[in-house]
Amino acid sequence: MSRQTRGPAGGRAPRVIEQIHHELANMIRGELKDPRVGMVTVTGVELTADYAYATVYFTVLPDDPESVASTLAGLRRAAGFLRSQLFRRIRIHTTPELRFAHDTSTAHGMSMSRLIDEANLRRADD
Repeated sequence: MSRQTRGPAGGRAPRVIEQIHHELANMIRGELKDPRVGMVTVTGVELTADYAYATVYFTVLPDDPESVASTLAGLRRAAGFLRSQLFRRIRIHTTPELRFAHDTSTAHGMSMSRLIDEANLRRADD
């Protein structure tokens, strides 16, 4: 399940957010050479109303703290490159500064599912 992309309301903003999401996912997968950035999935993008900042949410495999920290460091290091490539690919008045954040919704969903399964097992035993 992917994170909902959010940003300023209006006709053009959702399309810009979706295009940023798509372009970043392709660039991270195909153009980044940093060994710290491995199996990364871009799960969502939030954009400020003035297009100055974009928060990019990601998940990584394996989802352990060490891998997340390493990937986050690699993405932060590549933020300038990714932003310059966005400028070339997307025609908007301001290319946003990229901020990266680990998306914990997948891990949270898995723990919730595990709790539901345990509750169902206990109920079946009663």
